[in-house]
Amino acid sequence: MFRIENIQSTIENAIELIDSKNGTKARINLSYGASIDELVFNNIKVITNLKPLDHKKTYPSSILFPFANRIKEGKYAYEGQNYNLDCNEKEANNALHGLVYDKTFTVEEKKQFDDEVEIKLFYEELNPPIGYPFKFRIELHYKLTKDTLILKTNIINIDQKKFPFTLGWHPYFNSIDLEMSEIEFSSTKKIKSNKNNISVGVEPFDSEMPLSLSKKLFDDAFILEQPEVKFFTPEYDLVLTSSEKENFLQLYTPINTNAIAIEPMTGISDSFNNKIGLKELLPDECYGIEWQIFIKIK
Repeated sequence: MFRIENIQSTIENAIELIDSKNGTKARINLSYGASIDELVFNNIKVITNLKPLDHKKTYPSSILFPFANRIKEGKYAYEGQNYNLDCNEKEANNALHGLVYDKTFTVEEKKQFDDEVEIKLFYEELNPPIGYPFKFRIELHYKLTKDTLILKTNIINIDQKKFPFTLGWHPYFNSIDLEMSEIEFSSTKKIKSNKNNISVGVEPFDSEMPLSLSKKLFDDAFILEQPEVKFFTPEYDLVLTSSEKENFLQLYTPINTNAIAIEPMTGISDSFNNKIGLKELLPDECYGIEWQIFIKIK
């Protein structure tokens, strides 16, 4: 039985997509950028929010827009104009992970069927900051089935001028034992970064796949040759796919957790300056992308 439940209290504003028959649910935190607080398939935790770690430091399942990753010192130039974003990564003096990760989203539509459930959420930026003075609407469509979570994101330019952007998603995938887990993706190019995680070039990448996660800490970005990433754990396997033609992957393993961030992106760190993966959207235009997670329980 698929259904939608609202969860509201003085400390929580969330909505759950539920498949009670199979012990599956996706909890969406409306107050934190409509990010997924938790994804459970067949009573096995797949996506985690890393609590008690601070959401504002870990960005669990955040939608990264209008830029994924970092902008060096928050500075960029566009159409002959210089802009300065707020540097929320204070220690490195960078702008980090966009402008919508802490925004409150509104529910626009709910659909419940016997074999799936879906919800449409949106946020409109009508009073943009000086550092990114562009009005936009972002729509998130979440769909849950017995073995799949689909996230479709639409970006609509509601301004009178075009704007630059990249887009990403920051889910942390849980494993009962990360030391016994593996990841697989197709790439021959890795992004070189400086000590502040700002992209400075591209270098060759050559590794046997699948790649063991045993005793490895990642904070690395790759240019993907195929639009999919596979993650193998002792309890489940998953495939994460993208509808975009040009895809980038950020991997990040937080210390002392059994989780890894597998972040699909349309651009890389400092894309507003290096232009790698950077896109533009004209007034009234819409950009859409679909990420899909397919789960196989062992």
